[in-house]
Amino acid sequence: MIRQQKARAPRRKSQAASLTLRYALLIAWALFCIMPIIWFLTIGLRPRTEIVLPRPLYIPTLSLDAWNMIWTAWPMGAYLRNSLLAIFGSVVIDLLLAIPAAYSLARYKYRFREDIGFYILSTRMMAPAIVAIPIFFLFKTMGLLDSIWALMLIYAAMNLSLVTWIVRSYMLDIPPEIEDAARTDGASDMRILLSIIVPMCLPGIITAGVIAVIFAINEFLFTLLIASTQNAYTLSVALANFTGGSDGVIYNAIAMVAFIAFVPVLLLVVAIQKHLSRGLTMGAVKG
Repeated sequence: MIRQQKARAPRRKSQAASLTLRYALLIAWALFCIMPIIWFLTIGLRPRTEIVLPRPLYIPTLSLDAWNMIWTAWPMGAYLRNSLLAIFGSVVIDLLLAIPAAYSLARYKYRFREDIGFYILSTRMMAPAIVAIPIFFLFKTMGLLDSIWALMLIYAAMNLSLVTWIVRSYMLDIPPEIEDAARTDGASDMRILLSIIVPMCLPGIITAGVIAVIFAINEFLFTLLIASTQNAYTLSVALANFTGGSDGVIYNAIAMVAFIAFVPVLLLVVAIQKHLSRGLTMGAVKG
């Protein structure tokens, strides 16, 4: 017994050292990943005069000048509201259209099914500038320019193909025998889709929704084209307001607005990280 205890002691020390090294590496990697966020926040909390100094300032002065400016001199609350309404409205439209389309491409067999699926995906490869002018005149004719509804529709149109293809890949992993058993019991295709397919591929649907949110919040060209006044400006367009004019480039305001735009996405990913990690691997090709 004494010999066994003596033999186990070095092993325990080795395991403890390995665990400590592993945690140290993980903490170092976490700090490396979070440093850009902290750097942006520190720029937003510094006076404008300290940001453009020719020499680095190791102990900056904290100031809320940028925070006060974006909420008093600029309607940042309206920009944030417009962004949330346009983005989440477009995601709802995408999911309502993509889930039935993905189910059709994954389960039904008809002529040109693969070609239709590839065409849907190929629309995402098109350069946005090619269709910018036609879309502008289309929304102008429909009377939707400078409105949240126009932003919802354009964001949904941009991300619909990607969401459809992602959800389709998850539905292909669901065994068809489950649906055959439900049809034997008398369930319709719509009942199977809503009661069986959607719950089983929920992580994939959440993953597609989060990806659509990220693409929509980063969209700038169509937002600038459609939103001509502050009634429909989003955070991406608000950033451009701090890069010109008589005041020049307002770096601390840009950093503060970018941080505000980033935080909701970060909180969303952290809140659903379990579903997101499962969804990102659910549609993987199995060997």
